[in-house]
Amino acid sequence: MLLDTSGLYSYFDKDDLYHVKAVKYFDASVSMLINDYVLAEFIPLCLVRGLHREKTLAFVEEILLSPFIEKIWTTELNYLEALNLLKTRSDKTYSLCDAASFILMRQYEIVEALTTDKHFEQEGFVRLLK
Repeated sequence: MLLDTSGLYSYFDKDDLYHVKAVKYFDASVSMLINDYVLAEFIPLCLVRGLHREKTLAFVEEILLSPFIEKIWTTELNYLEALNLLKTRSDKTYSLCDAASFILMRQYEIVEALTTDKHFEQEGFVRLLK
């Protein structure tokens, strides 16, 4: 399962509409993957929504240290592939983070994403939080 920004937020924020579902999927997953763009989006999302800065940063550190979550760091090639995907999907409102996640999901043959983002369904993946 890929961890997307919105799904990670739902897991982290106990007041989020999808929190209980996100915890269920997170705890039941045997394989989780996250990319650095998701983490880069996650921190400002939490801060703009008024969540505690130190707790947010501590949570990100937990993810980085977790042996149960595979972390993928974006390379120049990944970036170019994501940029190319955006060019070919000009009718969509995908972010660069979305595109990078889609590329990784295809490379790692992942079909499910812990996300509330409909873009994952538009790209043919399973959105677990809806």
